[in-house]
Amino acid sequence: MLKVRSFLALSILAIIAGCSGGYNGQLLGVLDRPEWNTIIPYGMVYIPSGTLHIGQNDEDMNNSLFQPSKSISIQGFFMDETEITNNEYRQFVYWVRDSIAHILIGGEHIINEGEPNQRINWRETIDWEDESIQETLTSMYVPSNQQILGRKEFDTRKLNYVYYWVDFKEAARNVNRNNADFDRSSVIKSDIVNVYPDTLAWVHDYTYSYNEPMTRNYFWHPAFDNYPVVGVKWKQATAFGKWRSRLWNDFQTERGEVINDEFRLPTESEWEYASRGGRDHSPYPWGGPYMRNKKGCILANFKPGRGNYPDDGGFYTVKADAYFPNDYGLYCMAGNVAEWTSTAYNENSYHFVHDLNPDMQYNAQDSDPITLKRKVIRGGSWKDIAYSCQTGTRNYEYQDTAKCYVGFRNVITFLGRSIND
Repeated sequence: MLKVRSFLALSILAIIAGCSGGYNGQLLGVLDRPEWNTIIPYGMVYIPSGTLHIGQNDEDMNNSLFQPSKSISIQGFFMDETEITNNEYRQFVYWVRDSIAHILIGGEHIINEGEPNQRINWRETIDWEDESIQETLTSMYVPSNQQILGRKEFDTRKLNYVYYWVDFKEAARNVNRNNADFDRSSVIKSDIVNVYPDTLAWVHDYTYSYNEPMTRNYFWHPAFDNYPVVGVKWKQATAFGKWRSRLWNDFQTERGEVINDEFRLPTESEWEYASRGGRDHSPYPWGGPYMRNKKGCILANFKPGRGNYPDDGGFYTVKADAYFPNDYGLYCMAGNVAEWTSTAYNENSYHFVHDLNPDMQYNAQDSDPITLKRKVIRGGSWKDIAYSCQTGTRNYEYQDTAKCYVGFRNVITFLGRSIND
């Protein structure tokens, strides 16, 4: 009799377990999954998946040997409609500055202070005029013996940001992914960068040229708020994307919503695909074949003629939304400032990269040879001739250099088949 009761009890438990969760014995998938609605990030436009023929046109015979025509496919993504502006990048600088200040002040400015999960309490404000606060933050300011004309200024050399990423390519190696003893922490990488742009780039990029007013004013004066940020190294641009992802994902998490993929630099192929605006084989974002329209109006900010810089309406950079956008709604994909991509530069990469989301990554160390520090830049700039502004023209800068003619914009991968799906 005891065995019969035990059997009945087990049967009842099995029935209850089988009916729990509303499955009714059917394969329905997990039912408590969160809702997901596509959100177009502010200031971005949607670039649909598609196919692109990369490579230089027939008029550029020399480079066609290194850049053969090749058909590639690109997954859909969102892209900033303009280059990151001074004011947008300044938000990053202020965030790092304020983070350091909150930590130095401590107390109510830190949640779970001293614990492994401590974090900044952003609801607490900092009274920068309070003398006691200024005394606490003394280490953040330039020492009095280094002040210019007695001005009390923040020491921008101390505005450092630590960011992390996972090396998925290393993790995906057979020796790692099939190893039960594999230490996952070994593929978690980190780096620390100073986030303040090199404002001296306006001077050190040229000799026998007077550009000091741009060094003094370009990043800080409100006249240039909506101009593209320059003087940013490749790692600084990479760190900006990590910070931007953190900023948005923390907000989404607080609201109980699902986080998105990361903001990042575009790959070289993504950049070219977006630049063409759906016009395959077009030499310029607006189609071409010239830098002027039929009315004779110049369509981008570059170096017209033999150096008539103001002929296009600008002298140095211009506002990030100047001129007409391409058919995807992207501004200044030709000229204004050249733009960093995430891709490592190799003259022959078109010969061996995959045709599905092609890219070539290399995390160059400070000790690496200089040729391994080359990163692809695209689009040409205000100081470049028309050839550099072509959609297919490749160029590079070294990741540890900052130039007054190089900026960047972000992308974020679209999760799904199509935004209209």
